[in-house]
Amino acid sequence: MTSRKNRGFSLLEMMIVVLIGFIMAGITFMALMPMFKENHVDQAYDTTLSVIRNYRNLSITQSKRYILTFANPTPTTSTITVQYWGVAVPVSPAPVTVATYNLPTDMQFAVQAGFPAAAPDGFGTGIAAIDFDQPPMGIGGQNYIMFMPDGSSQDTLGNYNSGIIYITRPASDKYSSRAITVMGTTGRVRGWRIYNQAGVNKWVQQ
Repeated sequence: MTSRKNRGFSLLEMMIVVLIGFIMAGITFMALMPMFKENHVDQAYDTTLSVIRNYRNLSITQSKRYILTFANPTPTTSTITVQYWGVAVPVSPAPVTVATYNLPTDMQFAVQAGFPAAAPDGFGTGIAAIDFDQPPMGIGGQNYIMFMPDGSSQDTLGNYNSGIIYITRPASDKYSSRAITVMGTTGRVRGWRIYNQAGVNKWVQQ
């Protein structure tokens, strides 16, 4: 006879333990989901900000022109394409693509309802996701910037190119959204985040 105190777990007991483990794993996953989403916001923002700043610095140190184009080629893809544009006389060669960067698939260059009309640095009115070539030098609505060897941002016509780009998770919490502005004359780059202050949505510099 086998002693009762030496018997193993029954199948029912094992199933109960496994079930409890699944429940705990599910609760942990649900609790961590907001953190995972916030990490994607940070990743998209950090990627965009670092690409802009890096190629501005390269334009200065290498005395080259770099064009950064921001696009949403598909509903689930947002990209930054970097091109080098050489100089020649009488006609410059066509720009050459040197790198492409992708945002996380749940992040986009986009705007949401509730974005303040008072846009960061006064660039636009918060309704265009990618809004470079701001007046008075341009007409707005352009999706690119071009850094020059002096560090400034220009358009392909030689005008100073100031503007803004918004980064958000569509149909989600707008208060995790970010914005990045570029000042044409100096190439200054600033990052922003939206906050609700006393019931009013405002962009605050990061």
